[in-house]
Parts: sequence; C-alpha cells; structure tokens
Amino acid sequence: MIYHIAHKKDWQAALSNDTYQTDSLETEGFIHCSPKEKIFEIANNFYKGQNGLVLLVIDESKVKAKIIREDLYNHNFEFPHIYGELNLDAVIDALDFKSSEDGMFIFP
Repeated sequence: MIYHIAHKKDWQAALSNDTYQTDSLETEGFIHCSPKEKIFEIANNFYKGQNGLVLLVIDESKVKAKIIREDLYNHNFEFPHIYGELNLDAVIDALDFKSSEDGMFIFP
C-alpha cells in the first residue's frame, strides 16, 4: 500500500469523475505518495495544523499509471510517485486525517 494526503474537497470532487488529479500532476508531472512509514513525517512537515484532509490508501497493484520510486529532493529515501491520473478503483480507503491539538498528525 501507498498513501496520499488530499484535501477533502479535492477528493470529493474526484468522486464525481473516474480519476483523481493534483496540482503537482500539472506542475511536476506526478502525484506525490508515501509509504506508511513516512506518512507522519510528510504530514507533519507539510500539513501541520491543517484541517479538512483525507489520507488515501492506495493499492498500487491497481494503479493504471506508472509508479516510480525516486528521491528527487535528496531526502535519502525513495518516494512513490504516480505519473498520471489516479484511477479511483485503486483507492481502497479514504480516511479522515486530522491533526491533534498540537497540530501534529496521528494515523487514523
């Protein structure tokens, strides 16, 4: 499984389509994802204190677009990137992803 943090409004909009897209797909050419062991680090570094998020649980074997694991930003870790739109049938769950009172995230 791989994971993607999405704004709930963007996810809800995608439900009326057959695919999910992000701004990064247009600007960087891919959708950022993370393995489970890195999701808290990503969430707390880039989304700390934000509300209205969902954590998409993605079965990568069902993703139709190409997935490449790469370290594009010198994090010394390869992250999965989806190079194309995400087909909704690959998303096995969309979990409310809330931060605690101190703004840090906990796994739902």
